[in-house]
Amino acid sequence: MQDKLTYTRNIGIMAHIDAGKTTTTERILYYTGINYRIGEVHNGAATMDWMVQEQERGITITSAVTTVYWDVKNQNYRINIIDTPGHVDFTVEVERSLRVLDGAVAIFCAVGGVEPQSETVWKQADHYSIPRISYVNKMDRAGADFYTVVNQIREKLGANPIPLQIPIGSEDEFTGIIDLIENKAYGWDNESLGAIYNEVPVPENLKDTINKYRSELIEGTAEESEELLEKFLKDPDSISEEDIIAAVRKATLEMRITPVMCGASFKNKGVQKLIDAICFFLPSPTDVPPIHGLNPYTDKEETREANNQEPFSALAFKIASDPFVGRIAYFRVYSGSLNAGEVVLNVNTNKKERIARILQMHANKRTPIQKIEAGEIAAAIGFKEIRTGDSLTDLKHPIILENIKFPEPVLRLAVEPKLQDDIDKLSIALKKMIEEDPTFNVKVDEETGQTIISGMGELHLEVILDRLNREYKISVNKGAPQVAYKEAITESIMHREIYKKQTGGKGRFADITVDISPADNTVKGLLFVNDIKGGNIPKEYIPVIEKGFRNAMFNGVLAGFAMQNLKVRLVDGRYHNVDSDALSFEIAAGLAFKNACKKAKPTLLEPIMKLMVSTSDKYIGDVTSDLNKRRGHLDNVASRTDGTSEIYAKVPLAEMFGYVTTLRTITSGRAISNLEFSHYAKTPREIVEEVLYKIKGYVVNI
Repeated sequence: MQDKLTYTRNIGIMAHIDAGKTTTTERILYYTGINYRIGEVHNGAATMDWMVQEQERGITITSAVTTVYWDVKNQNYRINIIDTPGHVDFTVEVERSLRVLDGAVAIFCAVGGVEPQSETVWKQADHYSIPRISYVNKMDRAGADFYTVVNQIREKLGANPIPLQIPIGSEDEFTGIIDLIENKAYGWDNESLGAIYNEVPVPENLKDTINKYRSELIEGTAEESEELLEKFLKDPDSISEEDIIAAVRKATLEMRITPVMCGASFKNKGVQKLIDAICFFLPSPTDVPPIHGLNPYTDKEETREANNQEPFSALAFKIASDPFVGRIAYFRVYSGSLNAGEVVLNVNTNKKERIARILQMHANKRTPIQKIEAGEIAAAIGFKEIRTGDSLTDLKHPIILENIKFPEPVLRLAVEPKLQDDIDKLSIALKKMIEEDPTFNVKVDEETGQTIISGMGELHLEVILDRLNREYKISVNKGAPQVAYKEAITESIMHREIYKKQTGGKGRFADITVDISPADNTVKGLLFVNDIKGGNIPKEYIPVIEKGFRNAMFNGVLAGFAMQNLKVRLVDGRYHNVDSDALSFEIAAGLAFKNACKKAKPTLLEPIMKLMVSTSDKYIGDVTSDLNKRRGHLDNVASRTDGTSEIYAKVPLAEMFGYVTTLRTITSGRAISNLEFSHYAKTPREIVEEVLYKIKGYVVNI
């Protein structure tokens, strides 16, 4: 079993949009023999982009899982691959994939280099302590520069990139790579679609460059152990390929370096060497530390080793709906094993779940398997209630694994079905989509009765509406996109709330005094402090009061937006022996929230976005001038050697609708932009008044 795990790799392919993640994955599927032909993104035939929306747009929307096998140095490796989206609207797919992976391949475009979304996914991988290797793709494109990208990885990502290959030529003259470990040059055969590659003579003009980088690699290898250092001092040539691979692997697993490879996936060059690097340098399940979690009964920390002899533990990281088999739960097994038909405990719901069938996934195709073991990724069907982030464990040995944290949606849209008969169908479809996507929310406006859907951006909501139409056959009318504001109070207030109701017989009574104030920015949600002295309120009612405030925060007092954060200090109260109960105190807390917050000068918080615009130097003035009109704050302008500059700014989301069209106009189509969520900030008073007038239909004094 341990030997099998040693040759298993659970990896993700991550990158900025259009860096070539799916193209690279398609080549891996072809060269490993999983696919008999190469699927191309541009003609909608990519295996991993199986959704209709993905094939039409040429982008990845949902992460897809597959398993391939690869022989290298007389060993057969099993590689579980998750291909993730690059568009920031679907960052949830990257977040939940990285949570269950052991290693990752970060792909960079040889022209674009390290772009904003590259930084985002790199930080996500840092958060989960995931070792990674870098692959500089598109070496055949005009403007490709391998060495500039290596420097950007060092400067922008704070990493320590170590080239293990250098390219032979670039742009149209990119013909192959030089393997610095083997000290050999390789070229790929075009007739066999890159399936055949051979050793070629080392170009004379690259010998000095090769010596420089190979010497640095060997010196770095020698520093990994006293034994290797001794070898190096006696004779540098005595350090073997195996020594270098072992040293690079050790440094990669400890996240001290990131090995850098290069190639041109679309032109079928360099991919086999990348698969070799995945096997050599990325961790197996036995290389990563044991998973930690809490025993729900003892609240003590426990660990699980990647071993079949340990009790079963797994994490469900993705829920999907399938028209043929119903709901599918993708899960990663951290310890133990599971047979199809067995019962597990969903620790988050404290309910038993029978896993009727276990499926080996290949994009949207599936193969039933009888058993899944530690270190493997598969999908389950036949369960009742499993959600993203739920821990599934052995019935007698429960453990709650660290959940997955997701960003909150920033854009809202009102929708209604065109046909009256579709009202119930719409409700069911939206519920299924919420289960699949934790960054998608649905809320019914209490005042208007409208169904409001919320997501991470315009593209995210566009895909949701398209899926409603195609998958669920529901046509909807939609309103204009709205910003998902949040509410906050700006002053502290001491408030007493007495809830009393007498209707004959047993009544209701609760009396609480609370100090309500803005919470620190580090606090998300409710910070509740119990300062009751002398038992004025029985202990069993304290959690209920906290629950009342927490539930009330979902609907703010200004316009019904959720409250960003709040500090509530319970300082005093009274109860009645007969009339007081849990519900009375919960209702009192809700009333206290509404009445106190109205007096604490509430305001709106708006989502602020990080914007990067890359454009020709001559358009910098026009772009920055336009951003100033949009209440933007300029952070930095970075010049590049090719006559372009990158403009970094923070801009309110409310000002960014239609920005792509405007940018295209003012730069004559010679600009690209990237927008992602940064933080929430206080909204200017005049904007607050405008927003409230649009929602309420009358002037609101604040």
